Amino acid sequence: MVALNALDTIAIVLYFVLVIGVSVYAAYSSKRGSVNGYFLAGRFMTFIPVGASVFASNIGSEHFIGLVGSGAASGLGVGAFELDATILLQLLAHLFIPIYLASKVTTLPEYMEKRFGNKKWIKLYLTILSLVLYIFTKISVNLYSGALFIERALSWSLYTSVLFILLLTAATTITGGLTAVIYTDTLQTVIMLTGASIVAAKSMIQIGGWNGLQKKYMEAIPNVTYPGTTCGYPRSDAFNILRDPVDGDIPWPGFIFGQLPTSTWYWCADQIMVQRVLAAKSLSHAQGALVLAGYLKLLPLFLMVVPGMVARALYPDTVGCATEEACMAFCNNKVSCSNFAYPELVLNILPTGMRGIMIAVMLAALMSDLTSIFNSASTLFTMDVWPLFRKNPGTREKLLVGRCFVLVLTVISILWIPLIEVLQGGQLFIYIQSISAYLAPPIAAVYLMAVLSTRVNEKGAIWGLCAGSVVGIARMILEFSYPQPRCDQEDGRPFVVTLHYMYFAIVVFWITAITAIVISLLTGPEDEASLQNTTIWTRTYAENESENTVEDIVLNARPKVIQSEGLANNESGSEEPVYLKAYNWVCGFNNIEEKEEQLTTMNTNMAKQTRKMKIIIGFCSASIITSGITMYTVFSCGVNL
Repeated sequence: MVALNALDTIAIVLYFVLVIGVSVYAAYSSKRGSVNGYFLAGRFMTFIPVGASVFASNIGSEHFIGLVGSGAASGLGVGAFELDATILLQLLAHLFIPIYLASKVTTLPEYMEKRFGNKKWIKLYLTILSLVLYIFTKISVNLYSGALFIERALSWSLYTSVLFILLLTAATTITGGLTAVIYTDTLQTVIMLTGASIVAAKSMIQIGGWNGLQKKYMEAIPNVTYPGTTCGYPRSDAFNILRDPVDGDIPWPGFIFGQLPTSTWYWCADQIMVQRVLAAKSLSHAQGALVLAGYLKLLPLFLMVVPGMVARALYPDTVGCATEEACMAFCNNKVSCSNFAYPELVLNILPTGMRGIMIAVMLAALMSDLTSIFNSASTLFTMDVWPLFRKNPGTREKLLVGRCFVLVLTVISILWIPLIEVLQGGQLFIYIQSISAYLAPPIAAVYLMAVLSTRVNEKGAIWGLCAGSVVGIARMILEFSYPQPRCDQEDGRPFVVTLHYMYFAIVVFWITAITAIVISLLTGPEDEASLQNTTIWTRTYAENESENTVEDIVLNARPKVIQSEGLANNESGSEEPVYLKAYNWVCGFNNIEEKEEQLTTMNTNMAKQTRKMKIIIGFCSASIITSGITMYTVFSCGVNL
């Protein structure tokens, strides 16, 4: 453990002061008295905070631990997942978001309900699946990754530190809603990029630049290895992103035809990613935000993956340990210590005082992901699950339910802490990543068909989801039944288990698509009303019209303000109790704005866009896609930089 000096402590305290200050400002200035104000930030957000929030919602503490660790273990290959985001964000901007805005939805399961004739089964299935994934994967990933850094870098109690972060995260989400989440995400983005840039620059100076990294990484062989094996040796293709179709860990056919379509779910059909884009004030601001996020996603390859490789080159006997005994001695993990690559860099190459800044960076990464998860999960529960128990709930009830569900998530997160301590071997991280990998292809296939085809119906979508999910879950069970053997042991697992998961994703994706198409053709089509504004072919376009935002509608109509129940019942004129005032302020019950909620929800003009803005955004999107493809090509052909 490393003791903090005064400068480190000041940096951490300053971070918390900034976060609390931004959260209070957001809570004070946001329109928390309406459902759209709380869950969609009133749809008044501009492209810069929305784009920063999309980036911060993705870059969590698992990136600083898992992504950096994968860079240390296998080289640049893991950067492929960051570059594919640059392409898929533009797909979201130009294909999905115009349809989501035109269909006037708050959640993505709600879109599927509208697309398939207001039938609730597919909506319920997708909502429950999303909540399960959020609770048992995303929250767990962040807490596990954050715990690794905290335990390695500080002498803080794990319970104390994680509990404090969870409570601060919950307070931010409960009081300010999506507005507070987006504003704090913007702050977290600045902090993360600044800190990560400092570490990346220092690490490259330490290793002697790119040429030094190429030489020293390939020589980073631990002193203790298994005799007669290549265990612990760097991969020969470490400086390639897309790799050999047969022997590569990122096979290029599997990535292009399997992983890329599968990732459509995360970037284009996941509530966490899409919800902040739906908060944009117009289509142009939504697309501009995704352009900004696309540019930012070009950075993790250099700010996280490359520093991970530097850590492996600098500390081959610890970060790059090859035997069970060596790894257990350093990090108490039988398999690998690559997850400790970033903590090792922070603790060993940064000067005094910078350690506190990097701790603030990790806390920012942890909080940005957790606030996004809490807000999106509470939105799904409030809008899609709660109405099943209570018909036509009012605005106040929805706001209260959303906040209470955040508290439930906080309790569940706290209950995960003992599991984190028990499962320190890293298998929890692998386990939860696998769950997402096997469940994503069916969801991606159904969303793509819903947007691109008018003939796919609800029966086809449900049967396709079921078929794909059964196959994916079966593979997942087999994989855990046949664990991967140690490096020096022979792999005797059956072919269905050893088949690379990216190739298996192709199989699951097309089983889902073919099943959905066949069942849809054997049954009747959806009625025309359900197709209005829900597919690319039936969306109502507004060419050459002036672009309108939510403000254009709201400015001319004063919202109907309903006093909180405490004030409404206070007919005698006596002053309201202080505790009730505080309660109403925290929950945003001072002004329940139902009229504004209707206006922002029903606004169809948000999808309008001038030809000039289309050209500008289209040019920017093309430049991002070109940059991503160029980086794939350069780093996949072994070009010596």
